[in-house]
Amino acid sequence: MRSYYAGTLASFLTDESEKIFGLLSKNHGHALEDQQKNAWVFQIDHLKTCLNSCRSGNIFFEFAIPRMGKRVDNVLVIDGVIFVIEYKVGEKHYPKHALDQVTDYALDLKNFHAASHDKMIVPILVSTSAPSVENEIRHHDDHVFLPLKANSYTLPHVIDAVLANVAPQQFCVNDWQQAAYKPTPTIVEAAQALYRGHSVQEISRSDAGAENLSKTAACIADIIDRAKTNSLKAICFVTGVPGAGKTLAGLNIATERNKVAEEEHAVFLSGNGPLVDVLREALSRNRVEEAKGAGEKLSKIDAERNVKSFIQNIHHFRDAALVDNEKPPIEKVVVFDEAQRAWTAEQASSFMRRKKGVADFDKSEPEFLISVMDRHQDWCTIVCLIGGGQEINTGEAGLGAWFQALQQNFPDWEVYYSSHVLDKYEYTWSQNLLHELAAEKAFARDDLHLAVSVRSFRSERLSDFVRALIAGEEQEAASLYGAIQHNYPIVLTRDLAKAKRWLKGQARGSERYGLLASSGGYRLKPFGVHVKSKIEAPIWFLNDKEDVRASYFLEEVATEFDIQGLELDWSCVCWDGDFSYQNNQWVCRKFKGTKWQNVNSRLASIYLANAYRVLLTRARQGMVLFIPYGDSEDHSRQPAFYDGTYDLLKRIGIPELV
Repeated sequence: MRSYYAGTLASFLTDESEKIFGLLSKNHGHALEDQQKNAWVFQIDHLKTCLNSCRSGNIFFEFAIPRMGKRVDNVLVIDGVIFVIEYKVGEKHYPKHALDQVTDYALDLKNFHAASHDKMIVPILVSTSAPSVENEIRHHDDHVFLPLKANSYTLPHVIDAVLANVAPQQFCVNDWQQAAYKPTPTIVEAAQALYRGHSVQEISRSDAGAENLSKTAACIADIIDRAKTNSLKAICFVTGVPGAGKTLAGLNIATERNKVAEEEHAVFLSGNGPLVDVLREALSRNRVEEAKGAGEKLSKIDAERNVKSFIQNIHHFRDAALVDNEKPPIEKVVVFDEAQRAWTAEQASSFMRRKKGVADFDKSEPEFLISVMDRHQDWCTIVCLIGGGQEINTGEAGLGAWFQALQQNFPDWEVYYSSHVLDKYEYTWSQNLLHELAAEKAFARDDLHLAVSVRSFRSERLSDFVRALIAGEEQEAASLYGAIQHNYPIVLTRDLAKAKRWLKGQARGSERYGLLASSGGYRLKPFGVHVKSKIEAPIWFLNDKEDVRASYFLEEVATEFDIQGLELDWSCVCWDGDFSYQNNQWVCRKFKGTKWQNVNSRLASIYLANAYRVLLTRARQGMVLFIPYGDSEDHSRQPAFYDGTYDLLKRIGIPELV
């Protein structure tokens, strides 16, 4: 239901207040707290008074904002202008967080409601007991106005002032309110929605460009059902471009298949510590808030305990299986996020010997994890989420280790894959992955590939541009940049202060921004960018603008290890000399002691290129690239380490900040 009450202004003004309140209560469908009852009573009476001179228009109470899982208090449509109104009854000030909240609602409509893309949208915060203020009536290029402030007396004057400054537009309000809502949630928002019981269809876009997310979810569900019905063991490999929704698909499977009553437990596993920490913290905070809103008591510890059974660190899962070395896990469905980052036999053996005191561990992580699930006597399914070009650390096995383990030790398992696994270098690293795999047990399913990025709702081709840039394909990168530049702003600067000002100027509401840099960017230190200083991921990604440790403060920097699998709305990518364009090719370096050393290892070069691939695909809405000037008197910051990169980006067409 889009809203709890909808009608023309004429009908609203003549409807009895008790009737309106009754409809709101009926459509709410949950226990009503006194605070909500009193708020509705006030809004009904107040708006009847404020709007009694309006002859035409429409009004909506509790208008749904699905991506945020919330409802805005009121939406008015008058003369083609959409007013988004949020009340703070009894509030004596205009809190920044409340202004951000109503701005977020307006931006959500603009970006994700199909019929609002070309409309004028005006967010208004009504703090009923606050003093009157003079508003600046101005909108951005997308026709979303700066948030306006009103109290219980000035709201009609604020609405009139807006209408006096814009040309009336006409559109069918009924068609507008019924138009499709095509959200693109952040991974945190998606996890919260799925955990509340929403389906992936409800929280993802439905347009043709991103419809394969639902197809992928359905394909995985069919594979699980086949395994369960026929007592089979199956593994499927889900591939996708950066930001295509692999983690979202995995979280969706983990929630949908967690059917405890049917003994069909499911779990989402990731070796990405920051991702696990951020999602757990976000879900725990959200669950405590929901309980509080429903009048229930729930401690943070209890909320965390429930969340931990849903999202686990893959290494904890592994360690538990080592303790019970014969017993199958309770889960029948296991989702491995970023499965290509599982460890090689050498890395796993070294870790087990040094950290766990296990001297004879001789399996790669993929082989061991499959063996754990193979303990089930009847059925089970493993879902491996594979990110192409995402391996960023020593000892990560890549996709080949999974196929090798299946070929050599688990010939009875059914294997499902997309054809992209076989023909894309980012996945194969030139290996023949299906070599010797029993043909009758291997099945190609193209719906297991997610081809379109949904992280950046502004530009689906960002990942293609980044791929071409990292590959050194200058003409292709320039062509792709030309295709995205009007929807996805990328700018270039050699002044970090300018970069920070640009970020703050672009972001509106609670849109999150932050500094990113390669973990090898040690010579960014003269500019206050300390990559060796570890962030606290849940705080950096989740805390508000008042916390100096949060991303908003632009003081602490996240590296590829912190940001992989997560995202920001706007980012500043700080580019150091570790990945430098010189003499028409990328040069990879590592800083050791007091100087740079060239990286000659092919694998280490791949990891470094992938680090920048990760950094450049984290922003949903746009980014600024900071490439510092070199210093000819500092051997570690020679101009040659930076100028070639800057010139390449300029030739591609990326504009400089002035």
